[in-house]
Amino acid sequence: MENTVQKLTSASVLNDRTEKIFRYVEAYNKMDVEDMVANFDDGIIFQNIMNDEKTMELQGIEEFKKQAIEALSYFSEREQTIESITHTHSSTEITINYRAIAAIDFPNGLKKGDEINLKGKSIFEFSAHGKIVRLTDIA
Repeated sequence: MENTVQKLTSASVLNDRTEKIFRYVEAYNKMDVEDMVANFDDGIIFQNIMNDEKTMELQGIEEFKKQAIEALSYFSEREQTIESITHTHSSTEITINYRAIAAIDFPNGLKKGDEINLKGKSIFEFSAHGKIVRLTDIA
């Protein structure tokens, strides 16, 4: 059987990816949208998948920023913590724990002040120039 495993890029590239992901998560936790998108490509594609169903797809940095700013009002607190990181040839997957406090009443019955605790993963895809070109959140 032929070996089809692709050689991973250099350690410096993987370290660069990790730094960009940590910066994104730190900015997310601080609710700093400008810093969240600092390493995004202008044509970023964002997808949110919940229970194996795509619930949102955005294209372009401006569309992402608009949604991210709107989402700031949904939670009085929010925090992602990275549990693991897995690199492949052109993407990096992180598993996360997510905790938030609702700032509003949601149509699904979640009430203002309720705490949310989820586990999920995010997949960051990178261009050859090191920009994040796709982000997929899965819960």
